[in-house]
Amino acid sequence: MPAQMPPQGPPPPHPMPPHTMPDGRPLEHGRHTPYFGQPDYRIYEMNKRLQQRTEESDNLWWDAFATEFFEDDATLTLTFCLEDGPKRYTIGRTLIPRYFRSIFEGEVTDLYFSLKHAKESFHNTTITLDCDQCTMVAHHGKPMYNKILGGQYPNELMKEQLAKDNAVVVCTEGRLILEFTFDDLMRIKSWHFATRQHRELVPRSLIALQAQQQDPAMLEQLSKNITRQGLTNSTLNYLRLCVILEPMQELMSRHKAYALSPRDCLKTTLFQKWQRMIAPPGATHRAGPNDFKMQPEVETQRPPSKRRKRKSSATNNANSTGTGSGKKKNMSPGPPNFSLASQNSSSQP
Repeated sequence: MPAQMPPQGPPPPHPMPPHTMPDGRPLEHGRHTPYFGQPDYRIYEMNKRLQQRTEESDNLWWDAFATEFFEDDATLTLTFCLEDGPKRYTIGRTLIPRYFRSIFEGEVTDLYFSLKHAKESFHNTTITLDCDQCTMVAHHGKPMYNKILGGQYPNELMKEQLAKDNAVVVCTEGRLILEFTFDDLMRIKSWHFATRQHRELVPRSLIALQAQQQDPAMLEQLSKNITRQGLTNSTLNYLRLCVILEPMQELMSRHKAYALSPRDCLKTTLFQKWQRMIAPPGATHRAGPNDFKMQPEVETQRPPSKRRKRKSSATNNANSTGTGSGKKKNMSPGPPNFSLASQNSSSQP
C-alpha cells in the first residue's frame, strides 16, 4: 500500500522560543527596561555575591562589593527598637562596606534577603522598591556551637556541612525601602530597613545532641538569644561607633584628598562652616582645599573700606572748617564721598 503524501501547502510556522531571563522568568514585554533593570533581580545578584564571600575576603573585596551595588553618595538607614527605646542609625557610603563585614564577624556564615510582594515605582531618575514583607536571613554556625558538635571535624567539607545543618537561623522581619538609580548600573542610592520583629530558630539536632550530653549550662546557653533585634553585638557596636565616625568623614576625606595635617583639616573645615553661617541667604560658596589660607586675604580686604570711611570723614571735616562754610549752606547736599576740593580751588582768582 503506497504511503500517503502529506497535504500540499505552506509549512506550519516554526514556534518561537519564549523570551526568558537568565533566571528562567519570562520577559515582560510591557516594560521598556531590560531584565537587569528590575530591582528585585539586583537583590538576587547581591545575595549571590554575598554567598561568594570567603573567610579570606579582605577590605578590597568588601569595597568592590559596595561599589557594585551602592552609589558613591548612598546612605544606609536602620531603625529598630531595643530595650532602652527606639534606635535609628544612618551611615554614609564609606562606612557601608564595614557594616556588612561586621555582620559576618558576628558568627554569621550566610546572609541573604528575601522579598515578598515588593512594589516598584518609577520616577525620572530613580526607581523605588518598597517591600513590606522583607526578611533578612542569617545563619549563625561558628565557634559558639562547635563545642556542642564535639570539637574537631574530620575535614573541611564535613565541617561546612555540619555548620549548615546545625546553624541557628535568625530571621529578621521588617520593611525594606530601596531607591535605585535609573540607569544601566542600577545601584542603590538609599537603603532603609525598619525592623519589626525577629525569630531565632534552633535546629532540633542541637537540642537532641545536648540532651545526650546532659549539660545544663549548654542548654541554658541555647535558650538565650544570640542577637538583639536580629543584630549581633559586633554590628551594634559598629553602629554606635559610626555615630562618632560619620561626622569625621569630612575631615578624613579632606586629609586623604589634600594631604593636610589633622589640625589644618579641622581649621579649614571650621572656617568653611563659619563662612556658610555668615553668608547671606541664597549665596552659595564652594569650598576649596585652601580656604583657610585665604582668611588673611579676606581680612586685608576689610581695612580699605574703613580707610575710605576715614578719608571721607576727614574731607568732610576739612570742608566744614575751611572757607567754604558759608557756601556749604547754600549748596545742595551731595553724596558723602563727594569732595569739593576741586571746586574750591577753581573758584579762587
